[in-house]
Amino acid sequence: MIKYRDMSSREKLKLFVITLLWFAIFAPIYPEMVREWLSHSDNSHGFIVPLVAGYFAWERMKRLGSVNISGSWLGCATFLLALAMYVVSFAGGLAFPARIAMVLSLFGLVWCVLGNEAIRIMAFPILFLLFMIPLPYSLINYVSGPLQLMATIISANLIGFCSIPVFREGNMLYFVGTQLEVAEACSGIRSIMALSMLAFAFANLSRTGWKGKVILVISAIPIALAANIVRVTGTGILAHFFGDKVARGFLHEFSGLAIFLLGFLVLFGVFSMMNKKKNLNVK
Repeated sequence: MIKYRDMSSREKLKLFVITLLWFAIFAPIYPEMVREWLSHSDNSHGFIVPLVAGYFAWERMKRLGSVNISGSWLGCATFLLALAMYVVSFAGGLAFPARIAMVLSLFGLVWCVLGNEAIRIMAFPILFLLFMIPLPYSLINYVSGPLQLMATIISANLIGFCSIPVFREGNMLYFVGTQLEVAEACSGIRSIMALSMLAFAFANLSRTGWKGKVILVISAIPIALAANIVRVTGTGILAHFFGDKVARGFLHEFSGLAIFLLGFLVLFGVFSMMNKKKNLNVK
Protein backbone atom coordinates (compact mmCIF):
# COMPACT_ATOMS: atom_id res chain seq x y z
CA MET A 1 0.00 0.00 0.00
CA ILE A 2 1.49 3.35 -1.02
CA LYS A 3 0.61 6.94 -0.37
CA TYR A 4 -0.62 9.25 -3.11
CA ARG A 5 2.46 11.47 -2.90
CA ASP A 6 4.72 8.43 -3.31
CA MET A 7 3.15 7.33 -6.59
CA SER A 8 5.57 7.08 -9.50
CA SER A 9 5.33 9.27 -12.57
CA ARG A 10 4.09 6.28 -14.55
CA GLU A 11 1.25 5.65 -12.11
CA LYS A 12 0.26 9.32 -12.15
CA LEU A 13 0.30 9.21 -15.96
CA LYS A 14 -2.13 6.29 -15.81
CA LEU A 15 -4.44 8.37 -13.61
CA PHE A 16 -4.21 11.21 -16.13
CA VAL A 17 -5.10 8.90 -19.01
CA ILE A 18 -8.05 7.47 -17.06
CA THR A 19 -9.28 11.02 -16.43
CA LEU A 20 -9.03 11.86 -20.14
CA LEU A 21 -11.01 8.73 -20.99
CA TRP A 22 -13.68 9.76 -18.49
CA PHE A 23 -13.95 13.18 -20.17
CA ALA A 24 -14.18 11.51 -23.58
CA ILE A 25 -16.96 9.12 -22.53
CA PHE A 26 -19.21 11.98 -21.47
CA ALA A 27 -18.25 14.36 -24.29
CA PRO A 28 -21.64 13.97 -26.08
CA ILE A 29 -23.55 15.66 -23.26
CA TYR A 30 -21.28 18.70 -22.77
CA PRO A 31 -22.44 20.89 -25.73
CA GLU A 32 -26.15 20.81 -24.88
CA MET A 33 -25.50 21.51 -21.20
CA VAL A 34 -23.31 24.50 -22.07
CA ARG A 35 -26.03 25.76 -24.44
CA GLU A 36 -28.49 25.66 -21.55
CA TRP A 37 -26.07 27.68 -19.43
CA LEU A 38 -25.84 30.26 -22.22
CA SER A 39 -29.50 30.36 -23.20
CA HIS A 40 -30.93 31.25 -19.81
CA SER A 41 -29.43 33.57 -17.24
CA ASP A 42 -30.88 31.47 -14.41
CA ASN A 43 -28.56 28.61 -15.44
CA SER A 44 -25.49 30.77 -15.98
CA HIS A 45 -24.07 29.88 -12.55
CA GLY A 46 -23.22 26.52 -14.16
CA PHE A 47 -20.10 28.14 -15.62
CA ILE A 48 -18.59 28.88 -12.21
CA VAL A 49 -19.46 25.56 -10.56
CA PRO A 50 -16.53 23.61 -12.11
CA LEU A 51 -14.18 26.44 -11.14
CA VAL A 52 -15.37 26.44 -7.53
CA ALA A 53 -15.22 22.64 -7.40
CA GLY A 54 -11.73 22.77 -8.88
CA TYR A 55 -10.64 25.21 -6.18
CA PHE A 56 -11.97 22.98 -3.41
CA ALA A 57 -10.23 19.96 -5.01
CA TRP A 58 -6.93 21.86 -5.28
CA GLU A 59 -7.31 22.96 -1.65
CA ARG A 60 -7.50 19.29 -0.61
CA MET A 61 -4.50 18.09 -2.60
CA LYS A 62 -2.11 18.38 0.39
CA ARG A 63 -4.41 16.17 2.47
CA LEU A 64 -4.76 13.77 -0.45
CA GLY A 65 -0.98 13.38 -0.63
CA SER A 66 -0.82 11.65 2.75
CA VAL A 67 -3.60 9.10 2.20
CA ASN A 68 -3.03 5.43 1.43
CA ILE A 69 -3.96 4.33 -2.10
CA SER A 70 -5.88 1.10 -1.70
CA GLY A 71 -8.65 1.07 -4.27
CA SER A 72 -12.22 0.03 -3.53
CA TRP A 73 -14.46 -2.62 -5.09
CA LEU A 74 -17.49 -0.72 -3.81
CA GLY A 75 -16.22 2.34 -5.66
CA CYS A 76 -15.77 0.29 -8.82
CA ALA A 77 -19.35 -0.97 -8.50
CA THR A 78 -20.56 2.63 -8.10
CA PHE A 79 -18.63 3.63 -11.21
CA LEU A 80 -20.08 0.78 -13.30
CA LEU A 81 -23.64 1.47 -12.12
CA ALA A 82 -23.22 5.16 -13.00
CA LEU A 83 -21.93 4.20 -16.45
CA ALA A 84 -24.93 1.91 -16.96
CA MET A 85 -27.24 4.73 -15.89
CA TYR A 86 -25.53 7.03 -18.38
CA VAL A 87 -25.82 4.60 -21.29
CA VAL A 88 -29.52 3.93 -20.65
CA SER A 89 -30.33 7.62 -20.10
CA PHE A 90 -28.38 8.81 -23.14
CA ALA A 91 -29.91 6.13 -25.36
CA GLY A 92 -33.36 7.15 -24.15
CA GLY A 93 -32.73 10.86 -24.69
CA LEU A 94 -32.96 11.66 -20.97
CA ALA A 95 -30.52 14.50 -20.41
CA PHE A 96 -30.95 15.09 -16.68
CA PRO A 97 -30.20 11.55 -15.40
CA ALA A 98 -27.35 11.27 -17.91
CA ARG A 99 -25.77 14.37 -16.41
CA ILE A 100 -26.32 13.07 -12.87
CA ALA A 101 -24.63 9.83 -13.94
CA MET A 102 -21.65 11.84 -15.19
CA VAL A 103 -20.98 13.27 -11.72
CA LEU A 104 -21.70 9.98 -9.93
CA SER A 105 -19.32 8.15 -12.27
CA LEU A 106 -16.53 10.57 -11.38
CA PHE A 107 -17.28 9.98 -7.71
CA GLY A 108 -17.16 6.22 -8.27
CA LEU A 109 -14.00 6.43 -10.38
CA VAL A 110 -12.04 8.33 -7.72
CA TRP A 111 -13.34 5.95 -5.07
CA CYS A 112 -12.47 2.90 -7.18
CA VAL A 113 -8.92 3.97 -8.07
CA LEU A 114 -7.79 5.85 -4.94
CA GLY A 115 -9.82 4.21 -2.16
CA ASN A 116 -11.87 5.11 0.88
CA GLU A 117 -9.55 7.69 2.44
CA ALA A 118 -9.27 9.64 -0.80
CA ILE A 119 -12.99 9.73 -1.51
CA ARG A 120 -13.71 11.08 1.97
CA ILE A 121 -11.44 14.00 1.13
CA MET A 122 -12.62 14.56 -2.44
CA ALA A 123 -16.34 13.82 -2.03
CA PHE A 124 -17.39 17.43 -1.55
CA PRO A 125 -15.64 18.91 -4.63
CA ILE A 126 -16.96 16.11 -6.83
CA LEU A 127 -20.56 16.18 -5.60
CA PHE A 128 -20.53 19.99 -5.76
CA LEU A 129 -20.53 19.54 -9.55
CA LEU A 130 -24.19 18.52 -9.28
CA PHE A 131 -25.03 22.23 -9.04
CA MET A 132 -23.87 22.79 -12.62
CA ILE A 133 -26.67 20.56 -13.93
CA PRO A 134 -29.74 22.59 -15.00
CA LEU A 135 -32.99 21.43 -13.45
CA PRO A 136 -35.37 19.69 -15.85
CA TYR A 137 -38.22 21.90 -17.06
CA SER A 138 -40.80 19.36 -15.87
CA LEU A 139 -39.58 19.76 -12.27
CA ILE A 140 -39.38 23.54 -12.59
CA ASN A 141 -42.95 23.71 -13.92
CA TYR A 142 -44.17 21.47 -11.08
CA VAL A 143 -42.56 23.51 -8.31
CA SER A 144 -42.78 27.01 -9.80
CA GLY A 145 -46.60 27.19 -9.76
CA PRO A 146 -47.03 27.28 -5.95
CA LEU A 147 -44.00 29.57 -5.60
CA GLN A 148 -45.40 31.97 -8.23
CA LEU A 149 -48.73 32.13 -6.44
CA MET A 150 -47.10 32.66 -3.04
CA ALA A 151 -44.93 35.47 -4.39
CA THR A 152 -47.95 37.09 -6.08
CA ILE A 153 -50.15 36.97 -2.97
CA ILE A 154 -47.49 38.33 -0.60
CA SER A 155 -46.40 41.01 -3.09
CA ALA A 156 -50.01 42.12 -3.64
CA ASN A 157 -50.43 42.54 0.12
CA LEU A 158 -47.18 44.49 0.43
CA ILE A 159 -48.09 46.75 -2.51
CA GLY A 160 -51.51 47.36 -0.98
CA PHE A 161 -49.82 48.18 2.32
CA CYS A 162 -48.02 50.98 0.44
CA SER A 163 -51.45 52.50 -0.34
CA ILE A 164 -51.24 51.51 -4.02
CA PRO A 165 -54.54 50.17 -5.43
CA VAL A 166 -53.93 46.62 -6.71
CA PHE A 167 -56.19 43.70 -7.55
CA ARG A 168 -54.85 40.16 -7.75
CA GLU A 169 -56.29 37.40 -9.88
CA GLY A 170 -54.17 34.25 -9.99
CA ASN A 171 -50.65 35.34 -10.92
CA MET A 172 -51.83 38.65 -12.38
CA LEU A 173 -51.57 42.00 -10.59
CA TYR A 174 -53.92 44.69 -11.89
CA PHE A 175 -53.20 48.36 -11.26
CA VAL A 176 -55.16 51.47 -12.23
CA GLY A 177 -53.28 52.02 -15.47
CA THR A 178 -51.50 48.74 -16.17
CA GLN A 179 -51.19 45.08 -15.29
CA LEU A 180 -48.33 42.81 -14.36
CA GLU A 181 -47.94 39.04 -14.70
CA VAL A 182 -45.76 37.17 -12.23
CA ALA A 183 -44.25 34.67 -14.65
CA GLU A 184 -42.45 31.38 -14.00
CA ALA A 185 -39.11 33.19 -14.13
CA CYS A 186 -40.22 35.15 -11.06
CA SER A 187 -41.10 32.05 -9.03
CA GLY A 188 -37.70 32.06 -7.32
CA ILE A 189 -36.91 28.38 -7.97
CA ARG A 190 -33.71 29.14 -9.86
CA SER A 191 -32.63 31.68 -7.23
CA ILE A 192 -33.04 28.92 -4.68
CA MET A 193 -30.69 26.70 -6.69
CA ALA A 194 -28.07 29.43 -7.18
CA LEU A 195 -28.10 30.54 -3.53
CA SER A 196 -28.10 26.92 -2.35
CA MET A 197 -24.93 26.41 -4.38
CA LEU A 198 -23.34 29.38 -2.61
CA ALA A 199 -24.64 28.17 0.77
CA PHE A 200 -22.93 24.78 0.30
CA ALA A 201 -19.71 26.56 -0.66
CA PHE A 202 -19.95 28.79 2.42
CA ALA A 203 -20.75 25.78 4.61
CA ASN A 204 -17.60 24.08 3.37
CA LEU A 205 -15.57 27.15 4.31
CA SER A 206 -17.35 27.62 7.62
CA ARG A 207 -15.57 26.80 10.86
CA THR A 208 -18.82 26.03 12.68
CA GLY A 209 -19.94 22.51 13.51
CA TRP A 210 -22.28 20.42 11.39
CA LYS A 211 -25.36 22.07 12.93
CA GLY A 212 -24.14 25.49 11.87
CA LYS A 213 -23.42 24.21 8.37
CA VAL A 214 -26.94 22.75 8.09
CA ILE A 215 -28.50 26.01 9.28
CA LEU A 216 -26.44 27.94 6.74
CA VAL A 217 -27.53 25.67 3.87
CA ILE A 218 -31.21 25.72 4.87
CA SER A 219 -31.18 29.51 5.23
CA ALA A 220 -30.59 29.83 1.48
CA ILE A 221 -34.23 28.87 0.77
CA PRO A 222 -36.02 31.58 2.81
CA ILE A 223 -33.41 34.14 1.72
CA ALA A 224 -34.06 33.33 -1.95
CA LEU A 225 -37.84 33.43 -1.49
CA ALA A 226 -37.70 36.73 0.41
CA ALA A 227 -35.41 38.29 -2.19
CA ASN A 228 -37.77 37.17 -4.96
CA ILE A 229 -40.75 38.72 -3.17
CA VAL A 230 -38.80 41.98 -2.87
CA ARG A 231 -38.22 41.82 -6.64
CA VAL A 232 -41.88 41.22 -7.49
CA THR A 233 -43.08 43.87 -5.02
CA GLY A 234 -40.59 46.44 -6.30
CA THR A 235 -41.49 45.70 -9.91
CA GLY A 236 -45.19 46.08 -9.08
CA ILE A 237 -44.66 49.45 -7.42
CA LEU A 238 -42.60 50.69 -10.37
CA ALA A 239 -45.21 49.36 -12.80
CA HIS A 240 -47.87 51.39 -11.02
CA PHE A 241 -45.94 54.61 -11.59
CA PHE A 242 -44.12 53.94 -14.88
CA GLY A 243 -46.12 51.22 -16.65
CA ASP A 244 -45.43 47.56 -17.36
CA LYS A 245 -42.32 48.36 -19.42
CA VAL A 246 -40.30 48.03 -16.19
CA ALA A 247 -41.03 44.30 -16.24
CA ARG A 248 -39.51 43.76 -19.69
CA GLY A 249 -36.07 43.83 -21.29
CA PHE A 250 -33.02 45.27 -19.60
CA LEU A 251 -34.80 46.50 -16.48
CA HIS A 252 -36.20 43.03 -15.81
CA GLU A 253 -32.80 41.35 -16.22
CA PHE A 254 -31.07 44.03 -14.14
CA SER A 255 -33.58 43.63 -11.33
CA GLY A 256 -32.91 39.88 -11.32
CA LEU A 257 -29.18 40.45 -10.98
CA ALA A 258 -29.67 43.12 -8.31
CA ILE A 259 -31.94 40.89 -6.24
CA PHE A 260 -29.57 37.94 -6.58
CA LEU A 261 -26.77 40.19 -5.32
CA LEU A 262 -29.00 41.15 -2.39
CA GLY A 263 -29.60 37.48 -1.58
CA PHE A 264 -25.87 36.80 -1.82
CA LEU A 265 -25.06 39.64 0.57
CA VAL A 266 -27.64 38.43 3.10
CA LEU A 267 -26.32 34.87 2.87
CA PHE A 268 -22.75 36.11 3.25
CA GLY A 269 -23.91 38.11 6.29
CA VAL A 270 -25.34 34.95 7.87
CA PHE A 271 -22.08 33.12 7.11
CA SER A 272 -19.99 35.94 8.65
CA MET A 273 -22.13 36.22 11.79
CA MET A 274 -22.07 32.47 12.42
CA ASN A 275 -18.30 32.30 12.08
CA LYS A 276 -17.84 35.42 14.21
CA LYS A 277 -19.97 33.84 16.91
CA LYS A 278 -17.88 30.66 16.64
CA ASN A 279 -14.66 32.65 17.07
CA LEU A 280 -16.06 34.43 20.13
CA ASN A 281 -17.03 31.10 21.69
CA VAL A 282 -13.54 29.75 21.06
CA LYS A 283 -11.97 32.76 22.76
